[in-house]
Amino acid sequence: MTALTIAAVDLGAESGRLIAARYDGNRIDLDVVRRFANTPITVDEIPRWDIEGLWGQIASGLVTLGGTDVIASVGVDSWGVDLGLFRDGELLELPVTYRDPRRRRGFERAMSAVGAERIFAATGSQLHEINGVYGLVEDQQSRPQLIAAAEQLLMIPDIFHQRLSGVFASEYSVASTSGMYDVGAGRWADGLMTELGLPTSLLPEIIAPGTTLGRIRLADAAPGLAQTLVIAPAAHDTASAVVAMPGLGANTLFISSGTWSLAGVLLDHPVVSDAVRERNLTNEGGYAGTVRLLRDIVGLWILQECRRDWEKQGIRLSYEELGTMIESEAPLRAWIDVDSGEFLHAGGMPDRIRAACERQGMPVPETPAQVARVVVDSLALAYKVVVDDLEAVTGQRISGVSVAGGGTANRALQRATASATGVPVTTWSREATALGNAAVQLQALGEITSPEDFASVIAASSTPETFEPGGHSDWRAAVEALADLRLERSGH
Repeated sequence: MTALTIAAVDLGAESGRLIAARYDGNRIDLDVVRRFANTPITVDEIPRWDIEGLWGQIASGLVTLGGTDVIASVGVDSWGVDLGLFRDGELLELPVTYRDPRRRRGFERAMSAVGAERIFAATGSQLHEINGVYGLVEDQQSRPQLIAAAEQLLMIPDIFHQRLSGVFASEYSVASTSGMYDVGAGRWADGLMTELGLPTSLLPEIIAPGTTLGRIRLADAAPGLAQTLVIAPAAHDTASAVVAMPGLGANTLFISSGTWSLAGVLLDHPVVSDAVRERNLTNEGGYAGTVRLLRDIVGLWILQECRRDWEKQGIRLSYEELGTMIESEAPLRAWIDVDSGEFLHAGGMPDRIRAACERQGMPVPETPAQVARVVVDSLALAYKVVVDDLEAVTGQRISGVSVAGGGTANRALQRATASATGVPVTTWSREATALGNAAVQLQALGEITSPEDFASVIAASSTPETFEPGGHSDWRAAVEALADLRLERSGH
């Protein structure tokens, strides 16, 4: 068959890509057509996503691609939790980023108003201050005029699907990251919204991954866009990445490794229990009605921030160079608790890492290689904690780890993860999110017709590599020490 071209737009917290996914009937080949920065801007002292700048890159990139290729369809995926408010079909303001410190105040207000147990029971979602609902709670208190003016909300990828198609709707997987969606009931958590003092009229229709929204509104801008359909993929980037990892289930930990690490298991039903809430796990929507039971972990963001700090000092290190340097350092000389919250915000990251190590009575890392080794080992320890927690709440033993996304290039991290978890780690496509995005579009177009064909296409489009564990007893002792540190911090 003649190769079919699909446009997959993959937006990350640092950068975005427009990718041409070409399908020949057996495999999907990915070609990055355009890469662009995603840099938040500050308006009224609030950090915001530059939606207009991102849209300009997406639209012009599609027009360029449509000048050379006939594009069958286009779909957008992005990070979760953040949202925009609309009136008369237009954004009232640029969406606020999840790193806005005001969101913490909204989180505390919600905890005080209705309590953690009620919020978790209503949503099945991890109690995390970055969830979009807490931004709305804070706005209702500090900027009530904004909430009063708003008619509808959309999550980040939904905003771009609306611009591409004109349709206001929220895709299931990304809606489930908002803190306003009841994964168990399969609908918005209207009752919780009311209890939090938020208008339920803001909530749009929910659509499933693979829903065709209509023809692109840029149809006249390039010959190859004339018949292009807008199809919502699994619009949360992790959900799309999970699509591109074959053979997942309750016995395999998946890790979508990038700025954030999202680590969990793929199930056919949510698990909403005290044990899940106490371990701060979350139920998020997946493709074909699945549920991702997972934890959000501050991922390679920590290393990204270290690189930014080093560059200011004139030390420029590529990720490849850092990876080689990490492998030359002995593991587990020191580690940090990446989930403690102190590593969530930008600025001064190497110094914060050193301060945490010193506070814990560990050797203080001095060189970039030593600091990066601490980050890698600490992420691996966090993954092992997730493994232990998931085994406890599901009753299923995890016998393997599958990793996809940009973090797969960090071989030191994969080796550390195998050693920390004590099970083999298999890496899949570095571009798993775009691959999963395109595969869902192809199935919606009828080009992939069965689950078996779907798995075959994904496998043919990937080059897996496996890392075996080693030195597990040392890692076990470190995990136990991390557990003790968390207990001490919590006051128990």
